[in-house]
Amino acid sequence: MAVSIQKYKVVPSLPVELNALRDLAYNLYWTWDYDLRNLFRRLDRDLWESSGHNPVLLLGSIDQARLEARAKDDGYLAHLQRTRTALENYLSQKSWFQKKYPQQKNFRIAYFSMEYGLNEGLPLYSGGLGVLSADHLKSASDLGIPLVGVGLLYQKGYFHQYLSKDGWQQENYPENDFYNMPVKQECDTNGKPITITVEILQRTVHVAIWCAQVGRVPLYLLDTNLAENSPEDQDITDSLYGGEEEMRIKQEIVLGIGGLRALERLGLRPDICHMNEGHSAFMALERVRLLMQESGLTFREAQEANRNSTVFTSHTPVPAGIDEFDLGLVDRYIGGYYGALQISSEQFHRLGGIGRPHNSGKFNMAIFAINMSSASNGVSKLHGEVARRMWQHLWPEIPESEVPIGHVTNGVHLPTWISEDMAELFQRYLGPRWNNIGSEDSVWDRIQQIPDEELWRTHERRRERLVAFARGRLRRQLENANARPEDVAKADEVLDPQALTIGFARRFASYKRAKLIFQDLDRLKAILNDKERPVQFIFAGKAHPRDNIGKGIIRDIVNIIRKEEFRSSIVFIEDYDMEVAASMVRGVDVWLNTPIRPREASGTSGMKASLNGALNLSILDGWWDEAYKNTVGWGIGRGEEFSDPEEQDLFEVESLYSILEQEIVPLFYERSSNNLPRKWVAMMKSSIQTLSPFFNTNRMVRDYFEQYYLPAQLRWQKLSRNKMQLVKEVAAWKERVQSLWGKVHILKVDSEEGGEVRVGGRLAISAMVNCDGLKPEELRVEVYYGPLDSDEEIVDGQSTVMEQVEQVKKNVYRFEATIPCETTGQHGYSIRIMPFHPEMAHSFDSGLITWLQE
Repeated sequence: MAVSIQKYKVVPSLPVELNALRDLAYNLYWTWDYDLRNLFRRLDRDLWESSGHNPVLLLGSIDQARLEARAKDDGYLAHLQRTRTALENYLSQKSWFQKKYPQQKNFRIAYFSMEYGLNEGLPLYSGGLGVLSADHLKSASDLGIPLVGVGLLYQKGYFHQYLSKDGWQQENYPENDFYNMPVKQECDTNGKPITITVEILQRTVHVAIWCAQVGRVPLYLLDTNLAENSPEDQDITDSLYGGEEEMRIKQEIVLGIGGLRALERLGLRPDICHMNEGHSAFMALERVRLLMQESGLTFREAQEANRNSTVFTSHTPVPAGIDEFDLGLVDRYIGGYYGALQISSEQFHRLGGIGRPHNSGKFNMAIFAINMSSASNGVSKLHGEVARRMWQHLWPEIPESEVPIGHVTNGVHLPTWISEDMAELFQRYLGPRWNNIGSEDSVWDRIQQIPDEELWRTHERRRERLVAFARGRLRRQLENANARPEDVAKADEVLDPQALTIGFARRFASYKRAKLIFQDLDRLKAILNDKERPVQFIFAGKAHPRDNIGKGIIRDIVNIIRKEEFRSSIVFIEDYDMEVAASMVRGVDVWLNTPIRPREASGTSGMKASLNGALNLSILDGWWDEAYKNTVGWGIGRGEEFSDPEEQDLFEVESLYSILEQEIVPLFYERSSNNLPRKWVAMMKSSIQTLSPFFNTNRMVRDYFEQYYLPAQLRWQKLSRNKMQLVKEVAAWKERVQSLWGKVHILKVDSEEGGEVRVGGRLAISAMVNCDGLKPEELRVEVYYGPLDSDEEIVDGQSTVMEQVEQVKKNVYRFEATIPCETTGQHGYSIRIMPFHPEMAHSFDSGLITWLQE
């Protein structure tokens, strides 16, 4: 017999004097405001730690007598009032967006991501993608950008890691208690929870909406764990990246389609949608369906409107890292949409790359996202180049350098990741604007005013705290593994608070090469155990639960660490999370990163370390490829890319050992008479001063806003006027151009100078073009030119637009241009034609191009 259970919620019984604590706990502003975090820590320091730095759980667990005592503590009440006023001022003050773009009043951006790493007490993330997404929201809040986040609320979140006796990674999945987390369920005016529905395999799945308030920005999180759903559907939001292909497509339907429906239900229809990775790309289907239903658009018209107001960011530098689905699975789960969209399954499959070169035969979510967006980007300069190479087959007639995929280099949210000690130092010497301006170089120039002694002592305190933290975690690991008491006691003797400390922490995928430093154990032993100049390492990181290669790497490293010669100088911290990451980046002297170039799209852990005064030692990959110069850290290799992995490992490990032995260790231990490493401190200052102004999310989000969001908004405002009339015109124009494009060709090309031009001169070129059905103003005729390589192919090509000068005869027009000749050598040029419309997002938006043929 089923027992009926009636639900009720127990809330903290706060004295009236402390009522404001509840509101403060539910705005995640506390995740980046030290004064506010200290307010909660003052209630009960031990409980603050054991609650995972979760103030909602803290308030629900604390002894009532302690609350009553704090309610009578004038000092605490003054602290409470100060933080409450600070948050109110933060939320009400005129923001960067309001000051710079006062005319953009009706503007809303929806940011979709599969994971968000806001805080270790809200475990809805697995790694760098989630932390980046959360930092994006935090900086959008700082800047006052009208953005809302959309994600999933996982019952189990990502796994907790522990190691077996042989060092093999084990996982457990503790369930999240949302009622003791800083999230609130969205309810209507009658207090009834708001839900939306999505259709999955002809079943109606009910979805609840929760909200995590991130400063000014709301993050809406979707939850299918509802009694009205079947057990199978309740499990859709059970765990992050859980299950096989079928579970992934269900999660992505809920995130994309359900996410847009949730915003509609809340009255928050977005103007611009930003897909952070392709997981949420099905959002575009729902958006197109709504546009067709409400505005009477055809599929092509609605796709045009959606594309021009959608942004896609890829974080993946290899095809294997992108979600792909079998076509049968896609038809089973998405086929119900085809009728509403008035398209066939074949048409939909083509949007996912089917029929394209290099296609695996599966529906590719990144290609689908690209096809449903007018703007796409990678997450570092190098990754932009890699993405253009990876997706060039989508634009086969365009040179790789011109593939319309840009880049916005990632950053980190400075107030979240800086240590409290360093933040206080910056406050004193840089002034209050360092953490809300972020990219003003003049502010960061004041780093040089910090006395060397003060910066170094601050950093040494952080290293001492990191060593204490690592010892405590190691002790707990040993106790949980039922180690012998004498082995547990030795945990307090590992590491040296004064020794050069190197950190390595990240996902243990094979391309990250966590084992590279262990290639020559005798050489490593000599580096670590030098009594005059000791070196030590702290490792942390998780492998994906199904990645046995990654788990094997962890096991191998742990078993090396257990050898007597390494036991005291290398520590592996289990269960890598944001707390471990923060402790490490704030306390190490050197941050090590050894990926296989160019497999690291960006990476952000090194940015967090540099903000805190650590120096980076890294392969020239991701962000470090554009950040590196010899005054801010060390580069392993010179940016080479190898075809032989063994050769690459041998070359780069030799470089790594040599840099450690000949540069890093001597520099760290070169001390002045007062034991101060002045040259090392000078490098710390240079690193902070050079890197922090750029590699931060305030700069990053401003770049997204000004390069992508605002242009898309301006296009959307223009396209959506007069019942989408302009959208209809552009879509009809594209169809007409498509039907006539085969007739457009280049008849003749001439240049005035013949075969030779002097340096500094200009080459005049003319071209006769047959438009045949199109007007000359509907064409963009260009000269594409540059140096020739040994295969007589243009390299580093540039283009210039040719002007129409006369009509020669019916349908035939002459175009002219001159190109500069600035360097000697063999050069070449060609002529190309693309369709042109003033409302196109970019030159290659139509996908059509005609080149001069031999």
